Amino acid sequence: MHPPTAVIVENLCRRYGPRVALDCVSFSVARGEMFALLGPNGGGKTTLFKILATLLPATSGEVRIFGQELRPSSLAIRARLGVVFQAPSLDRKLTVVENLRHHGHLYGLRGKVLRERIADMLSRMGLTDRSRDLVDTLSGGLQRRVELAKGLLHKPNLLLLDEPTTGLDPAARRDFTLYLSHLRAQEGVTIILTTHMMEEAERCDRVGILHQGKLVALGTPEMLKAQVGGDVIAIQGPHLGELRDKLSRKFACNPVLVDGTLRIERPNGHEFIRELVATFPDEIQSVTLGKPTLEDVFIHQTGHQFWRVGNER
Repeated sequence: MHPPTAVIVENLCRRYGPRVALDCVSFSVARGEMFALLGPNGGGKTTLFKILATLLPATSGEVRIFGQELRPSSLAIRARLGVVFQAPSLDRKLTVVENLRHHGHLYGLRGKVLRERIADMLSRMGLTDRSRDLVDTLSGGLQRRVELAKGLLHKPNLLLLDEPTTGLDPAARRDFTLYLSHLRAQEGVTIILTTHMMEEAERCDRVGILHQGKLVALGTPEMLKAQVGGDVIAIQGPHLGELRDKLSRKFACNPVLVDGTLRIERPNGHEFIRELVATFPDEIQSVTLGKPTLEDVFIHQTGHQFWRVGNER
């Protein structure tokens, strides 16, 4: 049996005047799933995040969260959401515990219940010893933990994270991601995060790839990489346009020229490279071979490199 659905997005569109930020996006997220919205700046991640967080109305389409329509039920839905924004939302002149206390008040928490929730979150995040410290004195990683503690203080069913590990060092990013996995696996929290980091998306149950407002790919990381069609061969040379045409005729393949690199997707790429170099020794300066990544999925779907597209939507 499939797990019950936490979020359903159907034909979601958002326009800013003539500009289309989201173009008929549809997907669903199961309860207890960790789902990544992956895309470069300009893909539409932030716009979609704001709509899910009830901060921005859609132009058209429908969103249902735990069976409730988003627009008429926004107040009821907000009580079930935990939201961690990319930009810091902490009061840096207050202590850790003061930030949590004031946040709890916004959700109607008081007295013993609030004190117990704060103590629990401080313990979970490894912040008990720093609870009386001013936020301004904490490292970026510790501040991010406080942000997550705020988002979880009222025990939300759905956690929305916008670029959650931006600014964290690799160790802090790894710890943060491991804790998200714990929340999903042990406590059944549904997690939707936006990210431009491939390794972050790789750790999620499923990934939706956004490009220019469209959802161009959707599935598990392994499923998406399997769609690429084999190993990825990248070729550098002086006349890649001419070489592309020669390769197409000689090997009946479909090389793609992307930002100064000729790419071929081919099963058993290591065997193909030997024949490739033997056939065109003077037209190839370098050639590399790799297993497909989510960036290769993006190139496969869009014809563009991940980092060569516009401004965030």
